[in-house]
Amino acid sequence: MTRVRANLLLLLAGCIWGAGFVAQSTAMETLGPLWFIGLRFCVATLVATPLALVERRRSGSTVSAASKIGFILTGVALFAAAATQQVGLQTTTVTNSGFLTGLYVVFTPILTVVLLRRRPHWIIWPSAAMATVGIYLLSGGGLASLGTGDLLTIGCAVLWSLQMILVGIHAGRSGRPVALSLVQFAVCGVLGCLAGYLYEPLSLDAITGALPEILYAGLFSSGLAFIFQNVAQRYTSAPQAAIFLSSEALFAALFGVLLLGETISPAGYAGCAIIFVAILATELVPELSKARRLTVAKA
Repeated sequence: MTRVRANLLLLLAGCIWGAGFVAQSTAMETLGPLWFIGLRFCVATLVATPLALVERRRSGSTVSAASKIGFILTGVALFAAAATQQVGLQTTTVTNSGFLTGLYVVFTPILTVVLLRRRPHWIIWPSAAMATVGIYLLSGGGLASLGTGDLLTIGCAVLWSLQMILVGIHAGRSGRPVALSLVQFAVCGVLGCLAGYLYEPLSLDAITGALPEILYAGLFSSGLAFIFQNVAQRYTSAPQAAIFLSSEALFAALFGVLLLGETISPAGYAGCAIIFVAILATELVPELSKARRLTVAKA
């Protein structure tokens, strides 16, 4: 897979997540956030299982013990990110949550430098700043006073960044991105259901009421989108992936207009344009720089 195709796959994942933001919010009208996470990732585990078996047959190799541990750690990071985001949505606005979650586009390159001692391409820094400004404008151009839910969502953004970095490491080293998806989904499903059993009530009516959201999030937002992310990150860097995945804010606004009848302000349209430019810059500048170096080398 080429880097361009990988980035397009990440863009598709952002689209699916943007549509799923509505499901995440409405599911909690009947179901607790921890049970929602557990059930959606149980569905995602069922989606990933046959794909992982096909991948195993094609690869003809087993996953090393070190990779298995890495898969589990990635799943723990994913659960922590999903849980803080979902719980935070109970006590913050969708506007605040959308903006604060999008801060992972800034945290990812910072953590890449701190944890891996790798410097991303220089365009990542201005693109991350542009994407953050775009998300801010798209979310309404203002934040209410920060409360507990907002602080949880900021923590969620850090955890999403850590999850992206772990995916970049272990999907590449193992060569088994779908197996990674399967393990992290299973870890999230088990931890979510266990935490829900300990801390939240559950009834058949609650599950029935949130069933459409559980199925969408499980099949698409969790199942397909995270598999797309894991496959694509074998061919691109975590900071670059964060820029493309930040398009979820753009798609969330679009689906809000189409499905919920929401409106986008002029500042919001400006935010959409800025995010789009940031994505284009992230994709085109490295390619143009590479072409220029090849031209100079040939000359």
